[in-house]
Amino acid sequence: DDGPAAARYTEARLAEPSMAMTEGLGEDVVDFVPNYDNQIMQPGVLPAAFPNLLVNGASGIAVGMATNMAPHNLGEVVEAAKHLLMHPQATLDELMEFVPGPDLPSGGTIVGLSGVRDAYASGRGSFRTRAKVSVENLTPRKVGLVVTELPYLVGPERVIEKIKDGVQSKKLVGISDVNDLTDRNHGLRLVIGIKSGFNPTAVLEQLYKHTPLEDGFGINNVALVGGSPRTLGLRELLDVYVQHRLSVVTRRSEYRLARRRERLHLVEGLLVAILDIDEVIEVIRSSDDSEAARSRLQTVFDLSEVQAEYILELRLRRLTKFSRLELEGERDQLLADIAALEELLASDERMRAQVALELTEVSDRFATPRRTLLTEADAPVKGGRKAAVDPESLQIADAPCRVLLSTTGRLIRVDIPTSELGIVRVPKRSKHDAVLSSVVSSVRGQVGALTSTGRVIRLSPVDVPAVPPAAVRLDAGVRVTDFLGIARGETVVALVDLSGASSDSLAIGTVQGVVKRVVPGAWPDKPDFPAIGLKPGDAVVGAAQAPESDDLVFITSNAQLLRFPASGVRAQGLPAGGVAGVALAAGASVIWFGSVARSDDAVVATVSASSSALPGTDTGRAKVSALSEFPAKGRATQGVRAHAFLKGEDGLTVAGRASLP
Repeated sequence: DDGPAAARYTEARLAEPSMAMTEGLGEDVVDFVPNYDNQIMQPGVLPAAFPNLLVNGASGIAVGMATNMAPHNLGEVVEAAKHLLMHPQATLDELMEFVPGPDLPSGGTIVGLSGVRDAYASGRGSFRTRAKVSVENLTPRKVGLVVTELPYLVGPERVIEKIKDGVQSKKLVGISDVNDLTDRNHGLRLVIGIKSGFNPTAVLEQLYKHTPLEDGFGINNVALVGGSPRTLGLRELLDVYVQHRLSVVTRRSEYRLARRRERLHLVEGLLVAILDIDEVIEVIRSSDDSEAARSRLQTVFDLSEVQAEYILELRLRRLTKFSRLELEGERDQLLADIAALEELLASDERMRAQVALELTEVSDRFATPRRTLLTEADAPVKGGRKAAVDPESLQIADAPCRVLLSTTGRLIRVDIPTSELGIVRVPKRSKHDAVLSSVVSSVRGQVGALTSTGRVIRLSPVDVPAVPPAAVRLDAGVRVTDFLGIARGETVVALVDLSGASSDSLAIGTVQGVVKRVVPGAWPDKPDFPAIGLKPGDAVVGAAQAPESDDLVFITSNAQLLRFPASGVRAQGLPAGGVAGVALAAGASVIWFGSVARSDDAVVATVSASSSALPGTDTGRAKVSALSEFPAKGRATQGVRAHAFLKGEDGLTVAGRASLP
């Protein structure tokens, strides 16, 4: 927000990612052209170690044309480029598995992805972005809206100006004040105070409508390809970059091959001279001048003119035995390098693999986590229990609903009675998605997300995107990690009903075989709280609402299944660390834990494989057994064998339960 400093106080240095754009310029990887005044030569295009046009986007107006390209996540774009490298016939849908949408540096939420797909298909489209806003208690008696991320290219000054104009024109009501608390330590923080008696989320809907807290972005992917402007979709943009990068690596390899051949030629000449150095000296001493010496060296030792000239410039200290060993080692290394470069240039498959390897290295160095949340539904507004619900929910009753968590980590809500839930369809874009956990609640109820670290994060179903009961699609929801702001390495393993309507306790199982039943209704009124005290190295592997009439089931990596009554585990408070659930053999761990009703006609599915097998080379063996075949044992025992291993197999990779049809 400060004014520009004088030139004498400023300097510009290329950042490390920018240096990657120019790597190899000295190795004839691109053509050079005259600059605007024909004084110097400049590269016609940069080597570009990563697809900068897609990663950073572009915006500009030229004579008769304009372009407006959205930024994307470097890691996602690199993965898509690698996939296209190895699969030249890849479709747009396959590439969108890697690049689902733009990733804006300012974060925010992209609402609705149909326009994004249009842009990826044709090069033209549009989408809406919303700010990331949460409802917070500014003081014990005052609630406000806290903006921590703004739409792309929208600054806080513009938002504040529009809010003030809206309040003066009576388009916005219920706003008491707005303060910009942004600083370098905490980042963007725009606090909008709400007057007493006003619905914070209803005010937010007004702000979305009348201020840049919701903004549009029009994609127009116009770029110069071979000197001609073209409108390119995602696949075409990646294909142009892939072909360019193949050309860069090919030209660089040819340049390096030529330089190594030249050096090998000189080294071989030096070795000839050193092997018969006395005669070389005699030839030079008996020559009248350097021209005669060069000609006689070429004749006597069968050398080229370049080799003879190089020998004439040789320093005497290079004539030692150690120097000869160095030259022989250099010759061997040059021969190996030349063979490798020739092999690389002769194989298109190896060339593509080399480009993919270099892209991976760039991604490892510069890729960052995704900042922008992608959702088909409206952006959620998070807040505590006192926060107002979405304006749409004010027009409907607090009806029963079911909140679903998929195996790929997507969260969704179905606003129908439990008896009419039906079957959840597998989403088209993720063929192997399924429901991991579900909980019955109400639209304005309270649900908890239990993570692998043992903490419960509180959320309200009204914030979760809803879908019609007739067409339940898991991919219509939001990623639970983005929705809850979970750090990398922490995963959600189950959903928990926090409304207190159920008298059943929550049973929790860990990787190290610990089991715990939480006292029903022991949930504090906090945004997040621990549900179990974990030992170092332990993690929650599963959880379920378990009445005392149910059985708790552990399945371990060494194919042991333990089933024991839930009543055998005394319910404990939240700080407790649980008790021994299953006795583990050395090197074994728990891979599945759950609760099963004794009258439930369920089956156990297990898949065995070798831990040393490469991914994709061994699909393993699957076994399905009736749970009733496994007798109940005492807690803290090893249970019974659930799966026999064949030669080469050393453990279970997948285990779980399912109901018989």
